[in-house]
Amino acid sequence: MRPGGLWHPRLLEILAAAGHTDLVVVADPGLPVPRGVETVDLVWRRGEPRFLPVLRTVLEEFTAEAAVIAEEAADPALLSGLDEELAAIPVTRVSHERLKRMVADARAVVRTGEATPYANVVLRAGVPFAPTPR
Repeated sequence: MRPGGLWHPRLLEILAAAGHTDLVVVADPGLPVPRGVETVDLVWRRGEPRFLPVLRTVLEEFTAEAAVIAEEAADPALLSGLDEELAAIPVTRVSHERLKRMVADARAVVRTGEATPYANVVLRAGVPFAPTPR
């Protein structure tokens, strides 16, 4: 057993196997997931687990080079938390409809129990190393 960090075996496997530019989505329970896209369903009741702690834990195990959120996201606590968690990477805002279409290309969707509208983020995998200068 790991001493800390993420303990969910399948989610760890997905994050470790992600290649550069693969998409991983952390989502609320209402985000539609197309057939064929793997879902790691963490929700066990309304509100649990919360979106931001799950996002934080995913980012501790995953190198993200960019993120996409919905333009419609307006909840101040959600936006503040996203700003904090995604401070180190560029964030693009797109329509919720466009974000939902991006889910079709995701390696996996991690479903939380968050009940805040538009609590979804598409993460694009980066690389955990810098290029070596020549």
